[in-house]
Formats: sequence, structure tokens, C-alpha cells
Amino acid sequence: MNVKNKPLLFTILAECNSSKARVSKMQLPHGVVDTPVFMPVGTQGTLKGILPEQLEKLDLQIMLANTYHLGTKPGVDILKKAGGLHKFMNWNRNLLTDSGGFQMVSLLKLAEITEEGVKFQSLNEQKSEVMLTPEHSIEIQNAIGADIIMQLDDVVKTTNPDKERIEVSVHRTTRWLDRCLSAHQREQDQNLFPIVQGTLYEDLRKISAKDLIQREVNGYAIGGLSGGESKEEFWRIVHLCTDLLPKDKPRYLMGVGFATDLVVCCALGVDMFDCVFPTRTARFGCGLVMNGQLNLRSKKYEKDFKPIDEECECDTCQKYTRAYLHCIVTVIPVACHLLTIHNVTFQLRLMKGIRNSITQGNFPKFVADFMLKNYPDKNYPKWIKESLSTVNINLH
Repeated sequence: MNVKNKPLLFTILAECNSSKARVSKMQLPHGVVDTPVFMPVGTQGTLKGILPEQLEKLDLQIMLANTYHLGTKPGVDILKKAGGLHKFMNWNRNLLTDSGGFQMVSLLKLAEITEEGVKFQSLNEQKSEVMLTPEHSIEIQNAIGADIIMQLDDVVKTTNPDKERIEVSVHRTTRWLDRCLSAHQREQDQNLFPIVQGTLYEDLRKISAKDLIQREVNGYAIGGLSGGESKEEFWRIVHLCTDLLPKDKPRYLMGVGFATDLVVCCALGVDMFDCVFPTRTARFGCGLVMNGQLNLRSKKYEKDFKPIDEECECDTCQKYTRAYLHCIVTVIPVACHLLTIHNVTFQLRLMKGIRNSITQGNFPKFVADFMLKNYPDKNYPKWIKESLSTVNINLH
């Protein structure tokens, strides 16, 4: 991009007349991203079970990689010598990197958190200690060269009831953001997103959002959810945060990837999502369909010669049957490959359907049809009915 100091241009193209859903175009250094978008997770610079050229063929516009893991292996020096992760992994489209902060929760027993940063017991063979500071997180992400990079945030598990600790995390996240912004060396081609924290406390979320929007940034993330909280608590915080964050910049909800959650959160005004779920469940032998997933290990698929999804145009559904996949899932590596192609295609198709319905002015109908497929008896969970009715989509 030639736009000086503006490596992200965000243009809202269409808005739902009733809900907060919108369709936008996000221009990044490695191409356009249509939102709402789901980003699959390639933790160590690879989406397990699928090649970068196959992802391009599926028209995947952006994927996610993990700063903590890439900083450990291959490390900053090798990433710099390779010319960044795009070249290292042969991916010419957009990348987003998380900051490594989430490992404070996932590797909590191995981590010690102080004002300086997070000290980890390294996962590599040497078992050495690693100190991840805001500055080091940005150094790694600058070396990776992702189009969107995340601040190091102080992440607290949503089920932690200690409000004092959570309040500390909110203010520390803001302080760490300022350190990240000071350390950031590539403002011309990398976008640094801050992360709203505060777990399930609305007052703390308001403080966090108010502090972060005072900084000059090109987009925002909503962090600290999908950590074991109830769906009732989850949707209320998402709804609050999308109200608090600026309308003219992208809003990224971290760690969300179940189809129902994606549909609801698009209605609540979210633009970007990521999750390991579609690719991880492929490795467990499960194929995604519009009303859930098929566990292809189940014996009932032994003589089922239909594709995973008769409406899906992916190579797997065009060429292979449930019976064949049943025979090889979780046993032969190619099964992971075939299911990953299907599951990534499913997520892309779902998001395209959401975007098209918003553009065409019938998003509420899309939502109603989707929910009916998942709950044909119309026994909709209370959280789904309440969250959607809040944005004027009523399920009958």
C-alpha cells in the first residue's frame, strides 16, 4: 500500500437495518479482507493439514499465527533472515499475529506475571525460561511482519472471581499498550490493535474501552472471553463492547469460532473472529455442517456414500464419501487434510452467506433460517433468543 502511515483502510459497505451487523472492506498491505471474516489459526506459521496454495485456492484472505510459539521456534533471528513470516511460510496474503498474552491463561502453571511482563517456562527442549515483555512481543511481531499485530495484554481467565486482580489487569493492559506503541517499529505496514479487557465486569470493560480508544490505532480487539463463562455472560459483554468501540474501525472478537456464535456475534456488530476449532475438530475426525458437525468416526457412517455436505463445493465433498472418510479419519494423515479443506471451506461459506445477506438486506431471515436448521423444534436456547432480540431479530 502507498497510503502513508495508514496500512489499514476500513470502509463500511452495507449495514443491517435492524441489528448491528455490517459488511466492510478492509484494505491491508497484503490485500483486501471482506468482513465479517473468520480467520483460521496457523499457530506455528502453518495451518495443520493444508498447504498455503490450497488456502489461496479457497480464497482465504487472512489467517492467524502465534507470536509466543514463533518467538520460541524458529525465533526472531531466523524470521528476520527469512524476510518475515510471509516469505518463510510462502503465504502472500494477510496475516494476523496474537501477542502471546493468551498463553498467560493456557500455560498459567508455567507463567509468572509481573509489571515487566510474563515469565514462561519455555516449551522447547532446553526447558529454559522466556521473558515476554510488551517490547519483546512487538519485536517478535515486527520480525514476523504480520499485517495486524496485537498488543501484549494481561489476560485473566473469565471464571476468575477476583475483581481486584481483574482491575489490575485492565490498567496494566493499558500501560502495556503504551509500551507496545512505543516499541512498534513498523507503523507504515503493520497495524497494532489494542485489546479490551475486564472479563465479565461491565464497569471494568467500560474503563478499558475508554482508555484504549484514546490511543491512535486502526482497530480494536475484544479479549478475555471464550474462557469458560456462560453464553449469557458472553453475549452481554460482546454487545457492550461493540457499543463502546468506534463504529468506523474494525472490531475483532478473539477466540470465537462455533457457527452459532459467529452468527449471533455478527448481529452484535463484530467484524473479525478467529478460533482453532474448525481445524482442530478436523484432526479429531469431525466435519462441519450447517446444523453442527458429523463425527465421522461413528460406525453409522460406515456405509454412508453421501458427501459430508451435499451443498458444499469443496474438493473433499465433490470427490469423497462419508464412508471413505470413516475408514481413514484419525488413522491416516490424508484424512486430516481432507477434513481441514472441508471445515475451512465451511467457515468461509458461512461468513460469505452472512455478508451476502447483510448486503441484500435480509440478514434477519438468514439468522432465522440458520437457527431453524440447528433447532428444528424451535426450542431455541434462551441466550440466543435474548441476544438477538436485543438487536431487533426475533425468533418465533
